Amino acid sequence: MSMIKSPGEIAQMREAGRVVANTLAAVKDAAAVGVSLKELDELAAESISAAGATPAFLDYRPRWASVPFPGVICTSVNDAVVHGIPNGYRLQDGDLLSVDCGAFLEGWCGDAAISFVVGTADPVDLELIAATDAALARGIEMARTGNKMGDLAYAIGGAARRAGYGLLADHGGHGIGRTMHAEPPVPNDGRPGRGIKLTEGLVIAIEPMLILGGKDDYYHDDDEWTLRSANGRRAAHSEHTVAVTADGPVILTLP
Repeated sequence: MSMIKSPGEIAQMREAGRVVANTLAAVKDAAAVGVSLKELDELAAESISAAGATPAFLDYRPRWASVPFPGVICTSVNDAVVHGIPNGYRLQDGDLLSVDCGAFLEGWCGDAAISFVVGTADPVDLELIAATDAALARGIEMARTGNKMGDLAYAIGGAARRAGYGLLADHGGHGIGRTMHAEPPVPNDGRPGRGIKLTEGLVIAIEPMLILGGKDDYYHDDDEWTLRSANGRRAAHSEHTVAVTADGPVILTLP
């Protein structure tokens, strides 16, 4: 399957991205102390369905997974970095919540993630989220024709590491289109001038995942999906689906 999308196909992906953005906004608005992750998942399901779309995560089962993912969104709390299953856990004051959402509309996929604090925020957590958002912004800025994938990866990871954050090992962004995960891989750490050249029409999901304490290691929960920081420190996740165009990067997962 070609990695390159036509302007018309990118326009269709923009509509899928809009569904994702609106769903994430609805989930963030509803996230409050005492609300369960399952209730947020049900809200996301309603939002995606109302837009005429279908969830990308529900029942997703990649080759490495022994069980399909049981939720519409990923809800990762505190030391859970990514892939947290929305269950009966009720949010507590000060929880750091990362929400990842994907949806298909007319056969095209959008994928994005946000992180925020529920209730009273620890300044350290706010700095972590800001650093993760900034890493995403740097990666998006480098998603330009003629740059190499290593340029984008270094823009994400270089400053994050200098600031003392860890980057989740073995995980990064990905190509996206008719499938949620496609070529090429989009690393969060790398060397400038290396990797494939970014060309017009390439659409990628860029998603830094930063961890407090400077360590990259993780472990799987017993649910076989949730990835937790090995040092027990909190993490944040930010993601957008982005198109490389002649006029520069275009974020597809905005309202």
